[in-house]
Amino acid sequence: MEYCKKINDDPNKLHIAIFPWLAQGHLIPFLQVSTFLAQKGHRVSFISTPKNLRRLPKLIPQSLSHLITLVQLPLPRVEGLPVGAESTAELPIDKVPFLKRAYDGLQPGLTRFLEESCHVINWVVHDFASHWLPRVASGLGIKLVFFCIFNATSMSFWGPPSEAISGYRSRPEDFTVVPTWWGPDLPNCVAFKLYEITSHWDCMDLDVPDLQRFGMVVQGSQLVLTRTCPEFEADSLSLLRTLYQKPVLPIGLLPPSDLICRVGDGDADERWGVLKQWLDRNKGNSVVYIALGTELSLSLDMTHELAHGIEKSGLPFVWVVNDRPMVEGKLGSGIIPSGFEARVSGRGVIWRGSAPQLGILAHPSVSGFLTHCGWSSVIEGLGFGRALILFPGGSSDIGLVARLLHSKGIGLEIPRDDKNGSFSSDSVAESIRRVMVDKEGEPLREKARAMREIFGNVELQNKIDLSSILGDQTRLAFSHG
Repeated sequence: MEYCKKINDDPNKLHIAIFPWLAQGHLIPFLQVSTFLAQKGHRVSFISTPKNLRRLPKLIPQSLSHLITLVQLPLPRVEGLPVGAESTAELPIDKVPFLKRAYDGLQPGLTRFLEESCHVINWVVHDFASHWLPRVASGLGIKLVFFCIFNATSMSFWGPPSEAISGYRSRPEDFTVVPTWWGPDLPNCVAFKLYEITSHWDCMDLDVPDLQRFGMVVQGSQLVLTRTCPEFEADSLSLLRTLYQKPVLPIGLLPPSDLICRVGDGDADERWGVLKQWLDRNKGNSVVYIALGTELSLSLDMTHELAHGIEKSGLPFVWVVNDRPMVEGKLGSGIIPSGFEARVSGRGVIWRGSAPQLGILAHPSVSGFLTHCGWSSVIEGLGFGRALILFPGGSSDIGLVARLLHSKGIGLEIPRDDKNGSFSSDSVAESIRRVMVDKEGEPLREKARAMREIFGNVELQNKIDLSSILGDQTRLAFSHG
């Protein structure tokens, strides 16, 4: 395999390998970091599987394409993983453990690349899942950066590396309470509900649980980056540095770049043109946008209950329904209740498949965002000052994000049963109306609009010069932990 591109050597420039987890919500932030590094003249090798790399070239600025090399590593076949699947978006949650085992199988190929690259690799920026990489990098004399796409509050919840690796918290119930190391300045409601952590359990490889992966990666990296900023959560950042006892830097919220904003949002797209005309006909700040990410799989009953709640709200809406595999064997677009679209015709729009989310959120008719609470979606919503209706679901830290936003008064969580996640259509409708139009929701709307000054400030969020930090070792207290 030809791993390198011939580039003129410059002793003042670095060669940095980027190795994200196989999920869309990880690939894009890692590509943004790659772009920042390339803008400073550094060489970047972005490493992933063929299908995940296929859509990236159009996201790389042409002026930087000579500095960013996409390196393909074929994903090994693993029993239980559907043929052709290379990302979490292609899988129901109970199949994700097999993807993690396949990801672990990339170790030989990545090791070979690190050994045989035409240029000496100075750093590898990697993700939570590559628990084996610290051992490989140490043997090759390569330094590691752990880039966590979580915010600092979520990272702090997992605790110090020793705690994560020990498996002291071994049952889902252990994660439904605030941890013992929580500081008095942090919100005391940030913990999982049982249905959330149980769902996360379903996507873990129990041979190497996620928390153990996370702890080993933190312990084996010289620098930790978190996708946040001190203007939003200074106290959590302070706690995280205490827990890790190594350099922790907020890289910023990484709001979407101009290029990524344009992809999928273009006026040339016929569907987007039709939707934009519909949005234009609505009053300002009147439409609620509903999107539950690419990886949330609701049951048939829950999807119907959600639909009935949207209908009962009486407000204009755009609802994105993705065609993703369901545990029940159905596609997302096939489980909208019979007759629903006819009843809401003219008032609401169902958008099937990948939507131009940034274009929708930016439209002046949109005021609220009913979201699954993925951190990237939250950043995009608050970047436009949209009030948040919180409907956490799926795996990862989504429940923690919902509690954090609710505690800060910039989002309202739809009430759900702690054990099974059930909810009523009435609670959906009431939550939507409270956030969108009721008088008691005005303080929340004001706070959400104010968040635009933080989340939508590209200059503020891109102020960390990572390339200078990586190039100046005297600024880091290197420790393998």
